[in-house]
Amino acid sequence: MSVANAVLIVAGMVAFDVAGLRWLRVSQREHYLPGAASRFAVRWWSLTENVVVATAAVLALAGFVLTPFAVLPVAVACVIAPYGLSIRGRTSPLAWTKRLKRLAATTGAIHLLVVGAAIAASDTVAVVVSAVMAAASPLVVDCAARVMVPLEARLSIPWVAKAQQRLDSVKPTVVAITGSYGKTTAKGYTAHLIAGTASVVATPASFNNKAGLSRAINEHLTPGTNVFIAEMGTYGRGEIAELCSWIHPAVAVITAIGPVHLERMKSESNIVKAKSEILEGARVAVISVDHPLLRALSELHAAAGQRVIRCATSLDGDVLIDGDKLVLAGEIVCEIPVDHRTVNLACAVGVARELGVPVEAIAARIATLPTPPHRLVAVHNDQGVIVLDDTYNANPAGGQRALDRLSSLAAEGHRRIVVTPGMVELGSQQRAANEAFGRAASEVATDMVVVGRTNRAALVAGAGLASKDASATVHLVDTLAHAVGWVRQYGSDGDVVLYENDLPDHYA
Repeated sequence: MSVANAVLIVAGMVAFDVAGLRWLRVSQREHYLPGAASRFAVRWWSLTENVVVATAAVLALAGFVLTPFAVLPVAVACVIAPYGLSIRGRTSPLAWTKRLKRLAATTGAIHLLVVGAAIAASDTVAVVVSAVMAAASPLVVDCAARVMVPLEARLSIPWVAKAQQRLDSVKPTVVAITGSYGKTTAKGYTAHLIAGTASVVATPASFNNKAGLSRAINEHLTPGTNVFIAEMGTYGRGEIAELCSWIHPAVAVITAIGPVHLERMKSESNIVKAKSEILEGARVAVISVDHPLLRALSELHAAAGQRVIRCATSLDGDVLIDGDKLVLAGEIVCEIPVDHRTVNLACAVGVARELGVPVEAIAARIATLPTPPHRLVAVHNDQGVIVLDDTYNANPAGGQRALDRLSSLAAEGHRRIVVTPGMVELGSQQRAANEAFGRAASEVATDMVVVGRTNRAALVAGAGLASKDASATVHLVDTLAHAVGWVRQYGSDGDVVLYENDLPDHYA
């Protein structure tokens, strides 16, 4: 092998290692799902400036017939681009957990195997293969993630077994909560309502998969706990059923169905099927019936003999949030603070009643409900601007509720500002949903600050559909930090700003 070819092969391998860090970070942020790195690679390389870089690299590679040094632009392109997607990350830096180390080692092994085979065939072939592997680094990361699925499942067995033993020993009543959105909020409400009459442990943050739930049980469930509340998430059929096979919920809750994760599950009907796995085996189902698919599901399970508690805000239910009133069995129980008038609270009340919490205790604890963090929390900044933090919300229904809150807080003559990157993972509905939100926001706000490029076109198009006499001025910024800077520059005492959703920086 010539020195020149050896140098070029090494250059390609170094480029693979550097680029691989970028895609390992994306894979980690997307919960190590096979295919995630490649999906985001396509999105980033489709941006105009990155298309230019990719095209130039491909054209340069075509010059390999004249000189092997034509592969160098490919290696350089993989290191410096795609522009905008950093290796270190701003909002979600690479964390070298044991799982990431295993994924990185497997990725490296695949890389070395392919390049080694190419070297064995021909050093000339190896020069090209080394450069192409650098370009294909997101695909290699995804291949490694796919290879690791059975190993990761096997590695989780001892932790799950320990968690199951802990559940069998403590014997709490298990409440399992799922839904397209509202899971974490409903979990917090349920824990608060029960805490006055029983010892309760709820899973922290969004520990809602197998690893998170087993960890929560092993670290937090202690003898004497009466109720354990488990939030359960899913990206597809079978995942919740597998969780319920060892957690065994007595009370199962579905908070809502919507287009969140539609990109993965393809239809709301599929989402209902995946979420409804939580109901199997539970003695009682607590179901939000505002959505027709969930109302039909509640009727199906009631007909099958399961006890069903129907919760609603817009239709009749066993537990009803009727404007500012909580209604049980047709009787008004108490008033509800404005921040908590959602079906999530109705579901929590349904669970509390099923577990024997007295109506009077529920009414008393509703008055002291905590506001979930980053969900329409209102504070004043040092400039006197009212800041509505709704950065954990990412669904159309929640977006409309946030706009209603913005409108209610705004005073005449003051700015009403919406800062948003839009909503993601809505599949075929994503553009339409963001257009609708852009239009609604533009008709409520005086200024709409669009963050990033993922949904920029849809949000701007939606804003353009707003009525001429009530449309916001649209401002385009690249990052949330730039949006915050804009608000600090132009916001003043009495203005209201809504931060609606936030996307990690692996989104464009």
